[in-house]
Order: sequence, then structure tokens, then C-alpha cells
Amino acid sequence: MNKEPLLRMTGITKHFPGVQALSNVDFEIYPGEILGFLGENGAGKSTLIKILSGIHAQDQGTIWLNGQEIHPRSPHDAQNLGISTIHQELALAPNLTVAENIFLNREPRLALGRVDFARMNRAAEELLHDLGTDIPGNKRISHLTVAAQQMVEIAKAVSHSANLILMDEPTSALSAREVDALFALMRRLKERGVGVVFISHRLDEVRQIVDRVIVMRDGQRVGSLPIAEASEEQIIRMMVGRNVTVAAKADAAVGEPVLEVRNLSGYNGVEQVDLTVRKGEIVGISGLVGAGRTELVRLICGVDRLRTGEVRIDGKPVKIQSPADAVAHGIGWVPEDRKLHGLILGMSVQENSSMAILPRLSNWLAMIRPQKERAIAEHYVKALDIVTPSVSQTVRNLSGGNQQKVVLAKWLSSTPQLLIVDEPTRGIDVGAKSEIHRLLAELAQQGIAILMISSELPEILAMSDRIVVMCQGRVTGEFTHASATEEKILTAATQFLTIANSPN
Repeated sequence: MNKEPLLRMTGITKHFPGVQALSNVDFEIYPGEILGFLGENGAGKSTLIKILSGIHAQDQGTIWLNGQEIHPRSPHDAQNLGISTIHQELALAPNLTVAENIFLNREPRLALGRVDFARMNRAAEELLHDLGTDIPGNKRISHLTVAAQQMVEIAKAVSHSANLILMDEPTSALSAREVDALFALMRRLKERGVGVVFISHRLDEVRQIVDRVIVMRDGQRVGSLPIAEASEEQIIRMMVGRNVTVAAKADAAVGEPVLEVRNLSGYNGVEQVDLTVRKGEIVGISGLVGAGRTELVRLICGVDRLRTGEVRIDGKPVKIQSPADAVAHGIGWVPEDRKLHGLILGMSVQENSSMAILPRLSNWLAMIRPQKERAIAEHYVKALDIVTPSVSQTVRNLSGGNQQKVVLAKWLSSTPQLLIVDEPTRGIDVGAKSEIHRLLAELAQQGIAILMISSELPEILAMSDRIVVMCQGRVTGEFTHASATEEKILTAATQFLTIANSPN
């Protein structure tokens, strides 16, 4: 490793209203190094990345790149300096195509200045092929899954031929195959002398790909060490200041069926699904990306239209043709993308917490009663241990784990009998993940039926009373908590893929 760093930051300090995000932080990365940048949500990682990206300016401190002091004042400045960023929040234009997003403001031109769309589409597809995926360059972003959008975001960052690439949770929506392709790309970048900063809460991935880790806690750097010398337990203790374990769900009294779906099919790829979730039970849905798990929930909640089948609540057939109908039948839905579908980021904790029960909080003039709304928000801030200066704080300024708790608060305030949680711990740290697991177990013990989608097998195995596995829109396996293993789940999750790929 070179003695001179590619990038050095010293004494970086940053304040936001009511929050000290960074306090006198030093940071360095060397050419050809893959650096793991770790810490709980709210530790300051994303703030430091945004300072490097030109989104925020530090209050104090200095940044050097290749020995020269720099002052990135915008993302465009950062890109011109050779710094490219993959943000945790996808920054894509949904109405543009894949290629248009990747080469935005850098489109190849023909004579007379016209855009060379054929060349641009080919270049986009070559970048994506290097990432192990074959997404058409002319496909609109709004028609892609979250995982495919993440691959486009990665391709866009790589396309800038940067010397330093910052990756904030790049694997959170990717399948194992896509993660392997990304890691192969990262190793090729390392061989070319590119520095890669890798932020992830998946410590198994960190140990697999990085050379060294820097750990943050409460806005301060608490340590740095080569990954070969760091155990997972040591890293977690540095991140959270305590030991954290993934606790299995405690047994709860399982009652009568709350949700039953029979022969459910839609126009979104779901085919002939049968499913039951009982009172006090956590049913986990597992499967690979694109298996149809979220599409099933969209049918249940009335977002997508049924083709055939029946939904029963408390044993009675119901017609759910919109999310409002789902709420009226006691269904709460914590979506996969909390920032796009679960929260209004520019509104406060108080306003978001009451979003599902506004009619209950309104007076006869249809005006919200603020004292009642505030009391509900304060109750859930305390009950869910949401870290916020006040219920008036804008949700955008909270950490990912606390934002997820606000989404939970929104639905718990509606007193659901069925709570659907789609990737409930996606993009949150080990400490917050443990708290979310505890909350879900407590809700089950209170008698709430829970349907949980998760791509993390340890989470599915630890938290579920029963596990339903999907592949290509169909149920391909079901296991009790006692009988389930990773091998059985993966076998069921690839059942149709294996058949499709088998010779004759």
C-alpha cells in the first residue's frame, strides 16, 4: 500500500439543527484500497460522504486529494475532481431511460449536436454487463425493480472513470449473484489503483471484500484496523459500544387465521398463491430478488389488480381494491422503500406518525387536532425508542433506523390486526436491527399477525414461526421454524430456476 493517501480529511466537523453530525473526524484512504466505513445509522458516515460529494460543506476541517487541498461545492465539482458517489438514496430520474440516467449531461453526440442514442444504449449495456446484469439501455427507470435501479446507480458511478468511488449501501437491494458481480468489479477497480469506500451493515460482505475498516460512533471516529485483524464481534462492539445478538423470536400464542389468501393470481407475475397468517404468528416470506414477494403484498393491499383468487380477513371474504380498503380492514404495510413509499421526508415525526389515522384526529371541520396528534407521536417516540430531538423534527434528518421506527409508528397508531413488513431491516445498522426484531416479536406476543418479507436468511430463520418460499411468482416451499434450514430455503427459492435451466 502506498504511504501517501489518495484522500485525507482532518478535523471534519458538521452541525445540523439540533444535531452534531460530525466532531473532529479524521479519514484517509489509499490508492488501490477498498475501505470499509462502518457505524450505526446516525454515526455520521453518510454525512461525511455527502461532504466529500459536494452536497454539504463542513463547518471545520480540511480535505486533501492527491496532496492538493480541495473544496467540493457541488456534486459536479466532486465528479470533476475524480470523486464518484453511489448514494444510499437512489438518485435516478424515473421518467428517463437507463442510458439517459447513466450519461445524463454527458450524452454522446452525432453531427449537428443530436444525441447518439444507439451508441449511448450500447455503452450503458456494456457497463451493466460488466456488473453481471443485462438491463436494456432503452428501458425506463420507473419500470425497473429496486434491485435493477441499484445496478444502474452503480453503473452510473463507475462510468465517470473516477479515482475515488464512494459506495453507500450499494448491496442493500441486490441478490447474491449481483453482489458477487459488484465485488468482482470492485477488485478490478482496486487493481487499477482506484480507491473504493464501502459502507455496509452486512458484516459478512465487509469481511469478504475490504482491506481495512474505519469505525464511527456518535459522529466520531472510534478506530481503524486491517480487516484481517478484526473479528465480527470486535467490529460490532466498536460500532455500538456494547455486545449485540440476533435474538430468536419468543414463542407466542398462535390463534385463529387473520389473513387467508386462496389461489391468488395477478397481472404482476403472481400465480396461484395460497397463504395463511394467524393471530400472534410471524410468517416469513423468502425468495430471490424478483421472486414475486412484494408483488404478492401489492395484490393483498389492493395496489395491483387481482386476476383470480380470494382474500379473507377473519374468515370472511373481502374485496380490497385500494390501500385505503386495506387500512379499513386492519392491514398495515411497512414498504420496502421507506423513503419513497413509507414516509414524507419533508414532514415531521408528528405528521408522519399520524398519517394513517387522520380522520380520527379531525374535528367536525375536518381540521387536525394538533394536541391529539402530538400526544400520539410522543407516545410512539417513547414506546419505540425513536431518537429525535422532538416530534417536530423533520423525518429527513433522522437516521435510517429511526425513520423505519417512524413508519412502524404510523401503522401501529392505526391498531392493525395484520402488519406486513417488507425488508424491515434493510439499510439499518446492527443495533437498530436488533431493536426492530424485538419490536416485531413484542407485537406478535400482543396478538398481531405479522407477514415479513426478508432477503436475509438469518433474519427469516430467527424471526419466523413459519417460512413460505417463493420463486417466479409461485409458492415453492413452506417450512416450520423447527424444520427450516438455509439449504432447504435456497433449494425451494431456486426450484423453477433449476427446472428452467436444466438440459431438456
